[in-house]
Amino acid sequence: MSTKEVEWDGLPVPKRYWAILAIAMGITVSVLDGTIANVALPSIAEDLQATPSMSIWIVNAYQLAIVVSLLSLSSLGDILGYRRVYIGGLLIFSVTSLACALSNSLLTLTVARVFQGFGAAALASVNTSLIRIIYPKRYLGRGMGINALVVAVSAAGGPTIAAGILSIASWQWLFAINVPIVIAALILSFRFLPVNPVKRSGRKFDWISGLMNAFTFGLLIFSIEGFTHGMSLSILLPGIGVVLLVGYFFVRRQLSQEYPLLPVDLLKIPIFSLSVGTSVCSFVAQMLAMVSLPFFLQHTLGLDEVATGLLLTPWPLATMIAAPLAGRLIERVHAGVLGGVGLSIFSAGLFLLAVFANQVSNAGIALFMAMCGFGFGLFQTPNNSILISSAPQNRSGGASGMLGMARLTGQTTGASLVALMFVVFPVDGTYASLYFAGGFATLAAIVSFTRVSLPEPEMLMTTKKKKVV
Repeated sequence: MSTKEVEWDGLPVPKRYWAILAIAMGITVSVLDGTIANVALPSIAEDLQATPSMSIWIVNAYQLAIVVSLLSLSSLGDILGYRRVYIGGLLIFSVTSLACALSNSLLTLTVARVFQGFGAAALASVNTSLIRIIYPKRYLGRGMGINALVVAVSAAGGPTIAAGILSIASWQWLFAINVPIVIAALILSFRFLPVNPVKRSGRKFDWISGLMNAFTFGLLIFSIEGFTHGMSLSILLPGIGVVLLVGYFFVRRQLSQEYPLLPVDLLKIPIFSLSVGTSVCSFVAQMLAMVSLPFFLQHTLGLDEVATGLLLTPWPLATMIAAPLAGRLIERVHAGVLGGVGLSIFSAGLFLLAVFANQVSNAGIALFMAMCGFGFGLFQTPNNSILISSAPQNRSGGASGMLGMARLTGQTTGASLVALMFVVFPVDGTYASLYFAGGFATLAAIVSFTRVSLPEPEMLMTTKKKKVV
């Protein structure tokens, strides 16, 4: 196996801005489509003559496709090139978005959503790897800040955008509107996205690991969803047994690989594994809060839907401010400290909501929401930066995939925990969810602060040295 290394330190301006715009456009539509269909499910189910329970597959099919393919596509990014995988994802996403818009049955729409999920996974699997080579080392945090901002705003804005589109058009336009955006992203990607600066010849994709990965994570998510929706233990327990068995042999196979699909080699790097753990805990906390808060505001505090939407708005707005700010602060402050401070603010906001939300005015609730959003935004950028930069350049795809899997694992676990809280605490389920969210955010903050004792990746250290000089 031969290695060809090229001295590389990002794209020059203005090419850098056009390249990050291509990334932002692709990630925006892929994240939006994870939430935008939720609002339209009743309309879609009625139009396609499907039951409400069956229509849920329109959402689940998309998420499941991302989970089972994310790590495999990250590995392909290291082998074939991040640019190729990203452009391939855009092509798949554009065609399948059109297929979704033209679907005339639940079956065709669900199948189209599965393949749309594969396209979204291709975009998510390499987007941070591309940011690593688009931005100079000294400005990596700024690139990660923009990416965190795009993801946060797209996720939070999905329901609002969906409601706006549905107020003037049919549900088909939720998917059709993706096509011109993705075409524009394709044009920019072909022209401005760089190729991998580090290339390796002789490395091949491990198809057996890819299948084992899909089976393990797909069945795991299915089991979690089944538990959430009260599936019989006679079905769940055998499924969990199969997950553990296949997962065991999957991990054993990864330990013997030079470039494992599940990046166990990267997890041996202390600061990388701690960053993954911090990310999982933070997204568990975020999803516990985001799923339970609408119930908390409406059922517990007695607010209407409009007031609920307005009170949730300070969260994404504060994230919009904090994410790019953190991207600049990381050039001077240790990522572990910055992430720990952000998570501490996030935790404080969650506990304040749980304890005082029924005792303060709407302005006080909005302030607590803003604290949550600001703290999460302040954490996410440095955490992503330290996670990506701690991996070798030729393993950026694996690191990017692991970042995405940490997010998906945390979000799935958080949503399931909300359902569990509602079962265990029928009256106080929303309070319990917020307390649990605060607990997970506190745990994430503690883990983040432990990273201060570890040396930062060379890329971030180089940035700070240049600032000192």
